[in-house]
Amino acid sequence: MTQVQSDTFEEPLGHILVVDDEEVNCDLLRRRLERKGYSVDTVGDGSGALEKIQNEHFDMVLLDIMLPVVDGITVLKTIREEFSASELPVIMVSAKDDSEGIVEALQLGANDYITKPVDFPVALARIDTQLSHRRMKMALQESEERYALALAGANDGLWDWDLRTDKMYYSARWKAMLGLTEDEPILNTPEEWFGRVHPNDLKALKESIERHLEDGDLHFECEYRILHQSGSYRWALSRGMAVRDAKGEVYRMAGSQTDITNRKVYDPLTGLPNRILFMDRLAHSLRRFKRHREYDFAVLLLDLDRFKIVNDSLGHHIGDKLLIELAQRLNLCVRDGDTVARFGGDEFTILLDEITDVSDATRVAERIQEALQSPFILDGHEVFTSASVGIALSATGYEIPNDVVRDADTAMNRAKALGKARHEMFDRAMHTQSSRRLQLETDLRRAVEREEFEVFYQAIVDLADEMIIGFEALVRWTHPERGRVFPDEFVGIAEETGLILPIDRYVMREACRQTKEWQEKFGPLSISVNLSAKQFALRDIVYVIDSVLQDTGLAPTDLKLEITESALMDNQDSAAEIFHEIKKRNVQLGLDDFGTGYSSLSYLHRFPLDTLKIDRSFVSRMNESPGEHEAIVRTIVNLAQNLKFKTVAEGIETIDQLHSLQALDCLYGQGYYFSKPMPAAEAEQLLKENRQKASRTA
Repeated sequence: MTQVQSDTFEEPLGHILVVDDEEVNCDLLRRRLERKGYSVDTVGDGSGALEKIQNEHFDMVLLDIMLPVVDGITVLKTIREEFSASELPVIMVSAKDDSEGIVEALQLGANDYITKPVDFPVALARIDTQLSHRRMKMALQESEERYALALAGANDGLWDWDLRTDKMYYSARWKAMLGLTEDEPILNTPEEWFGRVHPNDLKALKESIERHLEDGDLHFECEYRILHQSGSYRWALSRGMAVRDAKGEVYRMAGSQTDITNRKVYDPLTGLPNRILFMDRLAHSLRRFKRHREYDFAVLLLDLDRFKIVNDSLGHHIGDKLLIELAQRLNLCVRDGDTVARFGGDEFTILLDEITDVSDATRVAERIQEALQSPFILDGHEVFTSASVGIALSATGYEIPNDVVRDADTAMNRAKALGKARHEMFDRAMHTQSSRRLQLETDLRRAVEREEFEVFYQAIVDLADEMIIGFEALVRWTHPERGRVFPDEFVGIAEETGLILPIDRYVMREACRQTKEWQEKFGPLSISVNLSAKQFALRDIVYVIDSVLQDTGLAPTDLKLEITESALMDNQDSAAEIFHEIKKRNVQLGLDDFGTGYSSLSYLHRFPLDTLKIDRSFVSRMNESPGEHEAIVRTIVNLAQNLKFKTVAEGIETIDQLHSLQALDCLYGQGYYFSKPMPAAEAEQLLKENRQKASRTA
């Protein structure tokens, strides 16, 4: 069988230099070593050996003690001056009876020896052993260097805990992270570490370590604050692992500590301080205020107005760019020593340090409003925005930082409620109002659970004959302690919290049920139900309507759903789509509070409306200034007639108003002149009397 020679190149096991003045010995060693897989060079004298070692790389030297001119002992001394025993192993070759020379060579750093005549199996075993040791030492050294470089690159500090002696090692980088010099003496105990950890974080750190030691979790990991030599706290991340003996007992734990302060306390989008850092600085200012009564500060809380519209219309990418540029503008409105922070979302906070009086804070708020007057140019889009700003002053006398932010937030909400794009200063009355509002929200949630709501009904009449043609359903809340709570007190809260959804659905279902019952007694009748903007924005409103009509048996044409003009204008696209879905079911649609603040006439044709409700503000002033307000009502009635909409006038309270509306051909009306909102039993009695009167007239 013909043997095919392989072209595969195999790396030699090592490069060995054989130094012997006897050519026969050199030749024998070379051939046996090459057969084993080593690469071999030979040289016959000491000076030649040194020259080769200087110019070439070798993994080992086999060095004869007895050499001409420069003997082996001298060559060994020279080698050891430049190379350690692990860097370049040297095995001495000597005569059997040269014990003195062998001892001297070993003392000078020879790794091993073999004797002549050479026992090749023994010699090869010793060569393999020394080269194996060399490879392991080099691998270990390389690993240690790699680890050291990785740690240096990661900027981590090391700790090593001997659990048997309770002693610890802290690296120079661990010390430097805390502002300590490498030579600065510290205790080599766990308390040196634990004693620097923030009191609020110490328990969690110790529990995390104990859990790792007891449960045998693969890794220990914990974030905490640790005291810097400057007196401030830095955020640190510690990772580690326990080592166990053959019995499974933990005897050692080692790990690293990384400074993560920047990651923890700075907003990644804007680069501003985040909530954590802001609250830390605010706490520092508050402590200073308590020590020095001449020192004052202010906190401004800023919220962008209608930021959601930017995100929804232009995308979150543009929204993020807006926040970045806003952060830059805010920094230009304050001094170097002040702090601008991003609290989250579109909320920003500003800490004004060392103010002289209230005007310092208000001037900054005014500068912010002025800075926002110029548009933001974002990827070709011109974006305008404004901000509502709340201000809280240290002079109020705070104890904790959270209270300062709470009051600034309260003032900001007041600014939003008063029309946005403005600033408000916190006062104690706001706090009282805010506390009352919070309590009301809590009570409102319980009210939904306990079904404390009741539907009241206000008659809607045909203005031509004052016949009741339907009712408007209005929600009322009877609080177990406060009694009757009016809608203007709780509806806004209900909308903000989402509680308006179950309330709206309850009103619709109960009103439709009651109307169906009245129809069976009194004949044709419709019911008008208000829909909140939040309810209307939900796609499932159509399915809610279907469910209510099916369960109550009310005809779709007898249900009239009303939405305010403001809610309609804020959701034009979705409103148009949902309106058409509702109209497919023959449910009637009305626009409530028409004419109050929106130039919406051009949009009316987009929506399949049936009714326009003329806002009570126009009706109430008709007789006060007949020319102006009568003209407005006439315009609305004419517009409705041209668009084939019915009109309902709200807030009719006098016979003069009734006559004026009749003269303008307004079809329907409601108000205290006919009836106030009343419980179902009273509304039924009113309906009964109205039907009896109509039958007598007929």
